[in-house]
Amino acid sequence: MHLSVKNDQFGMSNFNWQVGKSNYQILRTGCFPYIKYHCSRRIVEDLDISDKFMRAIKIINLGIPCLLYGLAATQLIRHEEIVHTTKGPVTIYFLLPEHKGSSY
Repeated sequence: MHLSVKNDQFGMSNFNWQVGKSNYQILRTGCFPYIKYHCSRRIVEDLDISDKFMRAIKIINLGIPCLLYGLAATQLIRHEEIVHTTKGPVTIYFLLPEHKGSSY
């Protein structure tokens, strides 16, 4: 199996992500065959308890809701964007089209 993206955030569900001078709080979950992200520009906070709580919920429900969400998404996702990186192009998929020119 060929993987085009290295998952360097494996096991992380809720965390801070620094981009330049801005901080984003990330909610992340695997939803096979995708990884879903929700990003909000916010101040840095300690998200350790929240991250552990979300991870526990995924384990308790055996990941079944994430699997079903991902399988449904394969039929619903219609928007994609190719981002060119130094290691080659990466295709990002969106359920809704991205609002170009939005504030964040």
